[in-house]
This record gives sequence, structure tokens and C-alpha cells, in this order.
Amino acid sequence: MFIQTEPTPNPNALKFLPGRDVAVGGSREFLTIDQAVASPLAEALFQLEDVTGVFFGADHISVTRAAHGRDWSAIKPEILPIIMDHFVSGAPLLRDALATIDDSATNDSEIVAEIKALLDSRIRPAVAQDGGDILFDAFDEETGVLSLRMRGACAGCPSSAMTLKAGVEQMMRHYVPEVTRVEQVI
Repeated sequence: MFIQTEPTPNPNALKFLPGRDVAVGGSREFLTIDQAVASPLAEALFQLEDVTGVFFGADHISVTRAAHGRDWSAIKPEILPIIMDHFVSGAPLLRDALATIDDSATNDSEIVAEIKALLDSRIRPAVAQDGGDILFDAFDEETGVLSLRMRGACAGCPSSAMTLKAGVEQMMRHYVPEVTRVEQVI
């Protein structure tokens, strides 16, 4: 098994591509060791010094390191065998009892449905290329303020504010005129 790596715009996150599907049922993010108990792979990665976040995308794993921790040249050789051993073993990505992903069905307004469709078709695929994800949080129909949540390599990325304003906000305002502003929820 060969695992490729790619840098992300976030200098504290590195994208690992195992050459196979990773999170088929939807992306998952783990920001603490306590959250990571839901996944044997995430739990193993959190055992490493300086790992502060693990994100599973459709075909990649993004690992975030401590901002003032060891360099990637020291951490990467520790991460690669953990990912390889996990996939070679055939172990599940998520433990059964904790495997459900909360995608609760809601009765979205027409505008919210339009926003979510645009996110899914145009924005999320572009953000996934950088090792992250962007999720709908809320839309205030009175003010036109759209709140989005950045995950994976995009959370805490120095360029995420610019991505939201220059990219996402402009596209949303173009295709969904009811959107007046885009804000990041932390």
C-alpha cells in the first residue's frame, strides 16, 4: 500500500491519501482524544505527540499538529505506518456503536435548501481538495447572514477567512441573492 501526502493551505495540517475510500458515509472530525474513541484509526493517531486533530474525508485523512510542535518531517514517519496498518488490517473506520453520523433530516426552507445544494455541488468539493470541509450551520433569513463551519485542514487555517469572504461569500451572493454575508462559526 502506498500513501501519498499533500500539503494543505494550513501549515499545521497535512493530507494523507491512502488510495482508497476513507469516510464513505460522510466526513468526520475528531478534535480530542475523547472524541477519537469513536474510531480506532483516530484514536491511534491521537496517541502521537503533537496530533491535535484528525479529519476523515471521502478519500483522505487530514492530520493537524500542534502549532508550535514538532516539524512534519518528524511526525509524518510516525503517522504513515499507523494509517497503513489500519487499512491493511481491514479494521472499520468507526466503531459500530459510535458509527452513526448525525445528518438529521430537517424541513429546510427553499433558500436553505438552495444554499446546501450549492455548498454540496460547488464549494465542498473545492474545500475537500485542501484537506477540509465546510458545513452549513445556520441562515438568518431576516439579515441574510449565512453561518458556516470549517473542519479538517480548513479549521484554523490562516487563509480560511479569505476563502470565506473572497470565494464562498461571492459565490453565495451570486447564486443566492438572499445571502448578504457569510460568517465562520468556531
